[in-house]
Amino acid sequence: MLKVLFVIAEAYPFAKTGGLGDVGGSLPVALNNSRTKVRVMMPKYGCIPGEYLEQMRVVTSFKVELAWRRIECSIEELEYLGTHFYFLNNEHYFRQEKLYGYDNDGERFALFCKAVLESLTYLNFQPDIIHCNDWHTALIPLMLQEDYGHNPYYYNMKTVLSIHNLKYQGAFPTSVFDDVLGYGGHKTAWEKLEFYGEVNYLKAGLLAADLLTTVSPTYAQEIQNSYFGENLDGVLRQRKSRLSGILNGIDTNKYDPLIDPHLAVNYRSSLCKKGENKKALQEILNLSVRVDLPLIALVSRLVDQKGLDLMAHVLEEMLSMELQMVILGTGDQKYEEMFSHFAHKYPSKIAVRIMFNEALAHQIYAGADILLMPSQYEPCGLSQMIAMRYGTIPLVRETGGLKDSVLPYNEFTGEGNGFSFANYNAHELLFTVQRAVKLFFEDKIAWKGLAENARKSDFNWEGSAKQYLELYRSLS
Repeated sequence: MLKVLFVIAEAYPFAKTGGLGDVGGSLPVALNNSRTKVRVMMPKYGCIPGEYLEQMRVVTSFKVELAWRRIECSIEELEYLGTHFYFLNNEHYFRQEKLYGYDNDGERFALFCKAVLESLTYLNFQPDIIHCNDWHTALIPLMLQEDYGHNPYYYNMKTVLSIHNLKYQGAFPTSVFDDVLGYGGHKTAWEKLEFYGEVNYLKAGLLAADLLTTVSPTYAQEIQNSYFGENLDGVLRQRKSRLSGILNGIDTNKYDPLIDPHLAVNYRSSLCKKGENKKALQEILNLSVRVDLPLIALVSRLVDQKGLDLMAHVLEEMLSMELQMVILGTGDQKYEEMFSHFAHKYPSKIAVRIMFNEALAHQIYAGADILLMPSQYEPCGLSQMIAMRYGTIPLVRETGGLKDSVLPYNEFTGEGNGFSFANYNAHELLFTVQRAVKLFFEDKIAWKGLAENARKSDFNWEGSAKQYLELYRSLS
């Protein structure tokens, strides 16, 4: 039996800041089968809900050497959806409510990586493969070589590193190299870690891991070019023979309009029942209850990546159309203020909620007609997949996973599951919105067919899990 330790900084429902947490909570469950045993390891944060803390039991305690430090750690465990989740516990480093954003993040996640490897001799689980995710775990392949290469217990372990968003790399001052990692005099470690006068955890992982993956086939190609490569495109081209793109999936039970507990009315394909959810959403948002108007939604982090500068140029024109809008998310102050300004100026047309609210997000997916994702880049994107489960039409820019999951609507054949535009251009966004709104008003039969195409799009984890399992077996 193939044994895999899936190491990640966050996993729903224990701790989540975004799509990484969704992957952490659902992909390992999909990977577990009679031939592959997958267990997950993540930090034990202070924000983990009490109902899960009560279920955890201590498995082992041990010390971790990190440069000059000797740090007491323990591993706690619980079972979730048939999968074992391990939680690394050290209150000094991980008891905080937030997951990231601290001055000592370099030290925190260096400890996490070292503790993952150190814990393995104390657990009744010797993995064949350690699957790492993003910069928080990217030191593991390097540490396996530098710190554990002499230990027979680790000889046959292979590593996979998945890139969920190349922009976030774990870059820290060079003092980390010796003071935190204890690698003074390790020439090979320095060559992998040093990057533009800093220590870069992700770069080290990209060079040290046996295989690399990212979260969509198109993104795997894009990041080898300078525009998308975040200065690491040369490293990725160097290792392109070891790089694969596998499209993420979603938890189709969590996002099922037939059983979703957050909805006013549950439904599968009925546009009438979807309309009831639209009415309920309009009431919640204090918008006019108008099923006849298209309701366009943006559920997103409010940051540059999401194409919000394009919206800034054409939002006035969009709001001059016969439509309603809802914005849900938090992020950069300039975008929060921009959307709040338009909500004050057009209170009958646009509702803005500067927050993260899981229940409201589900209600928006069910009640909206169109989901907007004009991203500058999008490694995978999950919102477009979720929206389609609810018969809501995605309108996206053709990049990364958006290009791989949204097939443009063809008015002549009726094929397609959404709308898309190619260039990062505000007026291409506007023209695509105008085209979608025109179809909504003028051809109800075509719109119903498009909604049905979207709803039938299959984004469960089964297909993606098979591709990961093939990768694992290629290493074993």
